[in-house]
Amino acid sequence: MRPESEEELAEAIRLATDPLEIRGGGTRTTGRQETNAAVLETGGLRGIRLYEPGALTLVVGAGTPLAEVEAAVTAERQRLPFEPADWAGLTGAPGIGTIGGVVAGNVSGPRRVQAGACRDSLIGVRFVDGSGTVVKNGGRVMKNVTGYDLVKLMAGSWGTLGVLTEVAFKLLPAAQAQATVVLPHLGAAEAVPALAAGLTSPYDVSGAGWLPGVGAMLRVEGLEGSVQHRSVALARRLAPFGAAEIVEGQGQWRALAEVRPFHGQSGDVWRFNIRPSEAPRLLARLNAPVVLDWGGGLIWALLPERTDARALAGPIAGHATRIRGAGAGAFPPELPSIATLTSGLRAQFDPRGILNPGRMG
Repeated sequence: MRPESEEELAEAIRLATDPLEIRGGGTRTTGRQETNAAVLETGGLRGIRLYEPGALTLVVGAGTPLAEVEAAVTAERQRLPFEPADWAGLTGAPGIGTIGGVVAGNVSGPRRVQAGACRDSLIGVRFVDGSGTVVKNGGRVMKNVTGYDLVKLMAGSWGTLGVLTEVAFKLLPAAQAQATVVLPHLGAAEAVPALAAGLTSPYDVSGAGWLPGVGAMLRVEGLEGSVQHRSVALARRLAPFGAAEIVEGQGQWRALAEVRPFHGQSGDVWRFNIRPSEAPRLLARLNAPVVLDWGGGLIWALLPERTDARALAGPIAGHATRIRGAGAGAFPPELPSIATLTSGLRAQFDPRGILNPGRMG
């Protein structure tokens, strides 16, 4: 099924008798899919509905390709603050990533350390719940009469509470200039204290990660004169960690956001969200190819197929999510109190249990 309007989508859900697999571009395959589910595609719900560059506001259909959204805001020298990533290459999926998929997964790139996550830039949503009811929430009013902050609730719900039809964002002006301070000789574990030193510096770092073959990377953005001054000062501050290089270009940050070192590589891809101070201990336990983001607070690892990496992360505060790979248990287990809460939410928004059932189980 591929509805071309919100009304068609609502009717399709109302009439559904079997489970539905919600699919945007098909590039974010995290979690379990029901084998007997009917595919419900959102690609027909596309297009920019409202764009006011002067107000830094964008409203767009959930099925709109991410590349189309980014091209529109880039043309006005603006950007989505959270630097979303296209995971098509990472998951090996043949589809095209959509903005609705970004919101459903709360997908946030390297700039999260400065600008916050996807949900922090999201100011409005429209979606159809499991009963076929159209729900709208947002603008500058962040709660509706139910008391739920539905804007935040939908980000990261992976299509289990409702099918997004429209999303609204606040934007930021694009930076006039950017520079990256690179410490090429640091390994992943060695990079963590250097990244921490950069993030706690007064130089307003907007990205802090580690890529194999590149090394530790710290980005500064802003006005050209300011960027030049801050990048030089940051390189000096990081001198105790080794000789630093200052490079231009955004290619390495796009590679980091898309986790390109794992493209085309066999194995499962796991994402660990932890305290950066715990990163060296987790890296020692993993003993696997990795990519670091968010100063070490986000670790991507390439592990053998069918590895349950949640056990590896068990003694470390945080959680693990399998982004690529088959099998049950892709998401971290919930505490009993949280499980009760999420079960209640799903019962309210999807009383028949037909929207991506078991996806986050």
